[in-house]
Formats: sequence, C-alpha cells, structure tokens
Amino acid sequence: MSFRAIVVVGNEKGQVGVGVGKAGDVIGAVRKGVSDGKKNLVRVPLTPNNSIPTLSIGRDGAANVLIRPAAPGTGVIAGGSIRTVLELAGIKNVLAKRLGSKTPLNNARAAMLALSQLRTHKSVSRERGISLDQLYS
Repeated sequence: MSFRAIVVVGNEKGQVGVGVGKAGDVIGAVRKGVSDGKKNLVRVPLTPNNSIPTLSIGRDGAANVLIRPAAPGTGVIAGGSIRTVLELAGIKNVLAKRLGSKTPLNNARAAMLALSQLRTHKSVSRERGISLDQLYS
C-alpha cells in the first residue's frame, strides 16, 4: 500500500508549482511532492490589482480550465485544486471555471499550463516591436 500526495507550492508573489509524491507513508509522499513542486515553479505575471493580464485556457488530459481576470474586490471564484493554485500564486481577483474532468491532479496541471501561457501587455508589445498604444488600437 502507498500514498500519493498532490502538493501545491507558492510564495503568493507570482510563483507557483504543482508536485506529486508517492511513498509508503503520508509524510514521505508530501516531502516528495514538495520537492517535485519546487522543480516545476512557474512565474505568473500579476496586474496592479492582483489579477491576471488576459484570459487563459489550459488543458491537461481531459481537464480544461478557463481563467479570466476580474475586477478589484471580486476575490478568487474557483473551486478545488484550481483555487489552491491561484491563491498560492498570489492572484486575488480572478474567475475560473473547470470544464471536463474532475480529477484534482489534472485540474491543477491544467491551471498551471494556463498560468504559464500568460504574458503581460508590455512583453507582447516588445515582442511585436510596437508601442503599447498601437497594441491597444
């Protein structure tokens, strides 16, 4: 018999990671999960109102996760493992919807993929070689 632990690590300042550990005891599984989560850290761009810059969709297996920015004061509207990932990333105002699978690990990984795809408006304008004003028009 063995235990599997799904662990989400984050600093609530824009870094978050998901890890999985498996061991004969719970403490060993959690220790391995934390180590794995630290190896898979992702930097998340945050806006001044502690939200995300744009809408993002992540998919892992049969799990789809839609993450949308929200107005200040909205809070984290999400459920299950997605909520944990968003809170530990430091996102305070966001709407998220789980589509498809209900598996916690696939949903957490899909949320991580959605967060890893995010880019700031400034970085997009720099990559395209245009100013921010041209990007918005």
